[in-house]
Amino acid sequence: MGAMFGFDDSSCDDGHHICQWTLDATNNQGVANAADVLVGRPLTIVGLLLLLAITRWILHRLVDRLVASAEDGVLPDRMSRLGIRGRAAQQASARDLATQTRRVQRAKTMGDLLKSVITGLLVAVIGTMILSELGVNIAPIIASAGIIGIALGFGAQSLVKDFLSGVFMIFEDQYGVGDVVDVGEASGTVEAVSLRVTRLRDLNGTVWYVPNGAILRVGNMSQNWSRAVVDVNVAYREDLVRVQRVLREVAHDLWEDDDFHDVIIEEPEVTGVEVFGPESVTVRVLLKTAPMEQWGVARALRQRLKARFDHEGIEIPLPQRVVWHREEPKPSADTADS
Repeated sequence: MGAMFGFDDSSCDDGHHICQWTLDATNNQGVANAADVLVGRPLTIVGLLLLLAITRWILHRLVDRLVASAEDGVLPDRMSRLGIRGRAAQQASARDLATQTRRVQRAKTMGDLLKSVITGLLVAVIGTMILSELGVNIAPIIASAGIIGIALGFGAQSLVKDFLSGVFMIFEDQYGVGDVVDVGEASGTVEAVSLRVTRLRDLNGTVWYVPNGAILRVGNMSQNWSRAVVDVNVAYREDLVRVQRVLREVAHDLWEDDDFHDVIIEEPEVTGVEVFGPESVTVRVLLKTAPMEQWGVARALRQRLKARFDHEGIEIPLPQRVVWHREEPKPSADTADS
């Protein structure tokens, strides 16, 4: 009977406590082997299944905590912490709601993926242990798993790197579909994000496919809020105090304009003189805007500044060059005759 179930008829294997306890009680190896098969193995298998369920539950709870942390984001909830009041705070609240919704969706997607991976690994490990309890030789299975792991380690390093980078990128909410980003060699609007690759479309319409593992740094030009930086060049002879007063008035009028009510989120700031150039003095204006609105706001401000400068007589200098014209002397009559 012992040979039928793969046991030595003279003793019990190490770790088979039911078999050993029955053997000590009955001094009958056949009964001990039968007790091990009918009681010991089922109890061991049930224990392994309980271990699978408990470990899975604990790890899934940890994933839920990570997902909750990712839903909150790594950046502050923006405008409320920037001292913004009134209409700007209301506009920021609406944008934050959309951003929060997107972040929650992506975090839950990553949570589901991690839970699936955890469940698969646990099933593989516990399943192998159950096969061992049933008397199956698991040495070839473990050897095969080791060979596959080595092959993946050498042959798919870049793929693993891409996936890990994608996981952290999504959890940290570095960028998402619709954001305008600069990832080094390519920049443009994000059209698709996956765990392996990010798809961008630049200003010329070219589509770039960037592996996540190749992204060393990301510049997001549309996350939370943006800023329009407008540098204005004026002639050296202009009164800079007057120029800055005009810039403040034009920028304030733009801020108060109903067309830009939902676009500019803070009072514009004239920082002053930035550069002394070879032909002009540069004065800078800063405007905090809604995401991806900085370019339109900058164009509108430049157009209004041009009209106001023309009205005020403030010169926007152009590069000047001095040209010398030399006239060749006319030949004399004697020279012409000769």
